[in-house]
Amino acid sequence: MTTSNKAIQSHVPGFPRIGAARELKFALEANWRGELPEAELETVGRDLRARHWALQQQAGLDFVTVGDFAFYDQVANHIQLLGCEPARYGFGDGQSQLSRYFTMARGKSGNKAAEPAACGHDHAHDAHGEGNLHASAALEMTKWFDTNYHYLVPEFTPETAFSLACDRLFDEVAEAQALGHAVKAVLLGPLSFLWLGKAKADGDFDRLSLLDKLLPVYGQVLDRLKAQGVQWVQIDEPILGLDLPAPWRSAFENSYWQLNQVGVPLLLATYFSPLEENLSLACRLPVAGLHVDGVRAPHELTSIADWLPVHKVLSVGIVDGRNIWRTDLDAALATLAPIAEKRGGKLWLSASCSLLHVPFTLAAETALDAEIRSWLSFATEKLDELYVLKQALQGEYDAATAEALEVSRAAIASRRASPRVHQDAVRARIAALPADADRRHSPFAQRQAEQRARFKLPAFPTTTIGSFPQTATIRAARAGFKRGELSVADYETKMREEIAYAVRRQEDLGLDVLVHGEAERNDMVEYFGEQLAGFVFTQLGWVQSYGSRCVKPPVIYGDVSRPKAMTVDWTVHAQSLTGKPMKGMLTGPITILQWSFVRDDQPRALTALQIALAIRDEVADLEQAGIGIIQIDEPAVREGLPLRRSRWDEYLDWATRAFRVSASAAADGTQIHTHMCYAEFNDILPQIAAMDADVITIETSRSDMELLNGFGQFRYPNEIGPGVYDIHSPRVPGQAEMVRLLQKASAVIPPAHLWVNPDCGLKTRGWAETETALRNMVAAARQLRAEHAIY
Repeated sequence: MTTSNKAIQSHVPGFPRIGAARELKFALEANWRGELPEAELETVGRDLRARHWALQQQAGLDFVTVGDFAFYDQVANHIQLLGCEPARYGFGDGQSQLSRYFTMARGKSGNKAAEPAACGHDHAHDAHGEGNLHASAALEMTKWFDTNYHYLVPEFTPETAFSLACDRLFDEVAEAQALGHAVKAVLLGPLSFLWLGKAKADGDFDRLSLLDKLLPVYGQVLDRLKAQGVQWVQIDEPILGLDLPAPWRSAFENSYWQLNQVGVPLLLATYFSPLEENLSLACRLPVAGLHVDGVRAPHELTSIADWLPVHKVLSVGIVDGRNIWRTDLDAALATLAPIAEKRGGKLWLSASCSLLHVPFTLAAETALDAEIRSWLSFATEKLDELYVLKQALQGEYDAATAEALEVSRAAIASRRASPRVHQDAVRARIAALPADADRRHSPFAQRQAEQRARFKLPAFPTTTIGSFPQTATIRAARAGFKRGELSVADYETKMREEIAYAVRRQEDLGLDVLVHGEAERNDMVEYFGEQLAGFVFTQLGWVQSYGSRCVKPPVIYGDVSRPKAMTVDWTVHAQSLTGKPMKGMLTGPITILQWSFVRDDQPRALTALQIALAIRDEVADLEQAGIGIIQIDEPAVREGLPLRRSRWDEYLDWATRAFRVSASAAADGTQIHTHMCYAEFNDILPQIAAMDADVITIETSRSDMELLNGFGQFRYPNEIGPGVYDIHSPRVPGQAEMVRLLQKASAVIPPAHLWVNPDCGLKTRGWAETETALRNMVAAARQLRAEHAIY
């Protein structure tokens, strides 16, 4: 498994930028509050970059990656680099680049920068939909392919112009060179940049028509980088892993022929998906090298090694940049050895994709179970894995390399053999699951009649999505409890007081179906994971979701089960405070799966089914305790879709079945709700309908209810609550605005099937704005009831 060629090199496509202790997050938020001047924020960024480059150099990487740092988002960086800030902002010459950048990212409320865009769910999600564009609205935000990272969506019109308009990338290159580093710059490729944007024009405007205007600016960028002495430019074209229309595929060869004329070596990078029909195209493009995802598409490595001309570099992403499991170094070497024999020094080793998607370092995880900790590898540890692989592949078995390989073998063997991973009872339950375990007892129409008789709700019933503001008092109590400064009894007393406050406020506002407000919950996934077997949590395993927003995903290491009830006591307490229906609030199995680091030793479908059975038990217990309305949130169903359409059916089959398994313990008179976040639902509406929730709530206010059109055309059979106001903004809409949205909704959805609710949970909002907005919402629903004579 060795080669005599010593020229194998290593690099990473990108590195986490938020900092080991989330330094960038806190600096950003201080700047947004007006407490940290721009110059000092820039200093924080410069210090973080220097630290991260030093880590890459110390780990033996041959290049440091420059251009992966962003104060908010790397796609937003390119909007400024390429001079295509939307004209609607009307930026003047006196506004700094950084303030313009944050205006695009965060919008403005009047003359004041808005709150950071945030989801009412504790995990961020798509903020997708056209909305009414105006100068103060932030750019739309949506998922970066199938990750839980979010990028800011470029806006394109036929009049969009491009120019080399920002020096930040070149300044960062100079910084790295001044520190003595060999530099590989990274750019998002022109075709992916256009693909990821959105047309903002009437008619049949095609974003690809802008390519001829865009390519010369990319040429200027490459010219500048070449003049700076950059050794390589990594140019990311992840859309090569998608099902591309023929014109987009055809555009690659001419585009890269033009860019290659500059003369700086280009490493074309793809990740997240197999190349499939684009494999030969990627191999023959006129670039100096090709990076491929050897974790997501290991089956293509042999073909790529054969197809890629021998004079080109092949960069193999052999270390997983998306998950936190230690690399099986022996297996990786076995995969790499034949490729190394073929390509010699034209082989580079890398992570599969940017390490942005994994936590910073295991070094801080001092409280983590030692055995499970030995199975993990975060960003800095993945750098070390690349170094060991390079040394071993080149036959340089010094003591440190030999020891690292032995440690790896022991950890891999420990994980495979650990009795903590496999639970016989969980396996037996799944094996015995009846074929109809994913079916409600009766069709929807029969359930609907029974539920209406039970709850006697008015037309256009009002509710919220689940969470209410997490005040400073709530956060202080939780922090004190975690530090051991507050007893269990005292903590629970404080949380019950907060729940009572939320219930009183909802009754005063006149809402029809109440929620307990989730004061006791830290995060919609973490809260449940902490109570499920098979999960473990880190102390500082933060991952950037967007901007300053970070999440700390649970780690699913073993078979999942529910040792005891998780929400029943809190929900029953809340129900005892009111005569109105109280919703039980649960997170669905696919969302828990998607927003966790998932075990890679069994199919994701099996892990999802295990989680579904745990949630099913909770549904049964809530129902037994008298809770008649239960919401199972599934904001992540759409984002879990594979990037290739050929794999959609398989995923949707097991994902929707997992939801139905979780919900189908409920009797006909128990009303099951679900909530889904901004996404393009139209192409999976049959599968959403197949989930068979009695009520679905979705986010539609930013799209001005346009997202509902698909539901209307499809004749969605069950009840639906389209969000009537955007909780991501501090702006409070008036009653008339909500009435207009509801009238639009009732034109495409039968009014008798409509609910009235905000777009999402209210955790990140303040009580003052929340109460005003909900008061307007209740008034809007009452006005609609007066206009429609329904049951």
